[in-house]
Amino acid sequence: MNELMPAYMAIIAGLIGLVWGADRFVIGAASAAKNFGISPMVIGLTIVSIGTSAPEIIVSINAALEGSGALAVGNALGSNLANIGLVLGVTALIAPLPAQRHLVFQEGPVLLFVTALAGYCLYDQTLGRIESLVMLALIPLLLWATVKYKTQHPNPEEEAEVENIASTSNTAAAAWFVVGLLVMLLSSKILVWGAITTAAEMGISELIIGLTVVAIGTSLPELAASVTSALRGHHDIAIGNIFGSNLFNFLAVMPIAGIISPLQLDSAVFYRDYLSVTALTLLLLGSIAVHYFRQRKQKDKAATVHLSRKFGSVMLLLYVLYFVVLLPTS
Repeated sequence: MNELMPAYMAIIAGLIGLVWGADRFVIGAASAAKNFGISPMVIGLTIVSIGTSAPEIIVSINAALEGSGALAVGNALGSNLANIGLVLGVTALIAPLPAQRHLVFQEGPVLLFVTALAGYCLYDQTLGRIESLVMLALIPLLLWATVKYKTQHPNPEEEAEVENIASTSNTAAAAWFVVGLLVMLLSSKILVWGAITTAAEMGISELIIGLTVVAIGTSLPELAASVTSALRGHHDIAIGNIFGSNLFNFLAVMPIAGIISPLQLDSAVFYRDYLSVTALTLLLLGSIAVHYFRQRKQKDKAATVHLSRKFGSVMLLLYVLYFVVLLPTS
C-alpha cells in the first residue's frame, strides 16, 4: 500500500490544482472579456460554461496522449453522472431549485439530442476520429445558436450572476488566465499519472478510475458553482451549469480522446455507464416536464417547477446505487 502513496498524493494534488486552476482561468478570461466590453450574457454562456468543464477537457487530452483514452471516456460519462446524481442532488437538498419552462423546450431537447448522438457513437464499442470530429464541430454551432437566442431573450438572473465578476486590469486578467491554464495543464498530468499508476497497481481498469475518482474530482467546480448559485438565489445558473457541463462533456471531453487516439471500448461503457447517464438524464427532464405540464393544466402561467429536497434525495440514492453496481466489476 505504501508504494501507492505517491499515486494517491498525485491524485489529490492534481484534483486540487485542477479546481484552483479552473477558478483562476475563469476569473482571468471573464475579467478580460468584461474589460473589452463583451456582453455579460456572452461571457456566461461561453467562457464561464467552458471554464467549469476545462478540468475534464484537459484531463481528456492528457489521458489520450498517454494512451489512456478509456480514462478520458470514463471521465466524461462519470462526470455527467456526478453532475446529475451528485451535484444536482446535493444542490436540491441545500436549496430546492425552481426549474423554468425553457428547460423543457430549449436546453432539454438539445441535451437529449446530444445524449442520443453520444449513444450512437458508443453503441458499436468504438470511438473513431470521424464521429468525434462531428461531435466536436457541433460546439460552435450550439454556442452561436444559444448566444443569439439568449441575447434576444435575456435572463435577469444570468445577467446579474455575470455582473458579479470582479473587475481587474488587463494585465492581471491575462496573468490569471495564463496561470490558471498552466496550473490545470500541470495538475492534469499529475492526476492522470496518479490515476494510471493506481489502476495498474490495484488491478482496476482505467475506465473505473475515470468513472469514479477522476469524474467526481473534476466535477467539483460544477458542485461549487451550483451550490453557490443556489444559495445566492441564482437558480437558473445552478441548473443551467449542469446542462451546459453535460453538453460539453459529450461534445468535447469524450470526442477529444477519440480524435487523438481512436478507441476500442468495453461493452460495459455503453450498456452500463452510458445507459446509466441516459436514465438519469431522462429522469431529470421527465420530472421537469411532468410538473410543468401539470401546472399548465392547472392554468398556472408562472409554470415554475421546484426540484425539491425529495428529488435531490432520489438523485443521490440512484447515484449511490450506480456505485453499488459499478464497484464489484472493478
